Amino acid sequence: MDQNPETRPSSYHEPVMVEQVVDLFRPVEPGTIVDATFGGGGHTRALLAALPEIHVLALDRDPDAAAQVPDDPRLEFVAANFADLDRVLDTRASEDRRHDRERLGAGAVAGVLFDLGVSSHQVEAAWRGFSYRRQGPLDMRMDPTHGPTAADVVNERSVAELIRIFRRYGEERMARRIAEAIVRHRPITDTAALADVIAGAVPAPARRRRHPARKVFQAIRIEVNAELDALERGLDAALDRVRPGGRVVVISYHSLEDRIVKRRFAAGATGCVCPPDLPVCTCGRAAELRLLARKGLRPTADEIARNPRSRSAMLRAVEKVTS
Repeated sequence: MDQNPETRPSSYHEPVMVEQVVDLFRPVEPGTIVDATFGGGGHTRALLAALPEIHVLALDRDPDAAAQVPDDPRLEFVAANFADLDRVLDTRASEDRRHDRERLGAGAVAGVLFDLGVSSHQVEAAWRGFSYRRQGPLDMRMDPTHGPTAADVVNERSVAELIRIFRRYGEERMARRIAEAIVRHRPITDTAALADVIAGAVPAPARRRRHPARKVFQAIRIEVNAELDALERGLDAALDRVRPGGRVVVISYHSLEDRIVKRRFAAGATGCVCPPDLPVCTCGRAAELRLLARKGLRPTADEIARNPRSRSAMLRAVEKVTS
């Protein structure tokens, strides 16, 4: 394991809402919990320490995460995007028919955890290109070995495409002004140059509130990594694979992610939709999920004081009630 102080588990990324996550998984029966976003492994370590009868199947598409995997026989790490959760579980099940098919087959997972977004480790590594506060290449890929980069988006997309990205994924009100400024200044080669172009495109009052590049960088990152599509696919797979009594827990950090999670959980928790004046149910619909935190959970004041990056976290959780 890499013992560089910049990549050790203690400094890699401080996991958010660890106690709430462990408490939510504590009631599940022994089995496999999938940590779909392993990162620095903080949530996985806490789950293994608190729940001795579980196994953890950890996924992450960032190659840096592999260096954080502890030596524990109850942990298996797979380099994969959680959008491919179905495929990963099928592969693991087929490799050992006696054990894993029962443990990881359809409807047999005890729980799934998603901790979404970009980690502090990724943001602080300037060469990854995630930060508008650090000069680095325009990359922003969760897996820096595959796919288009932020430079491809910034320097090759049309004004109309950039406006769509900034509005849809960044909810940026000044998307047109920023997109037109980017096209005028192309080619843009690094994160500092992009942040300067964005700042110069917005009025001074907007620059005084929060960094004007924040939403645009978020939007480009989501586009590069297809994050919302991955979330929808991974969430559907998790809810399909988890067994009755199993749980799915999601921590999100902005409204776009949270909206997807909230709507999917609410839809699954909805039972009969017949008109209230019907004497008996004719739709035959039964709720597949039970909401465990109807309004969502937030970090405590103590955690926010200790880890200010947790401030925007929203945790939602459900329990599977039907197969």
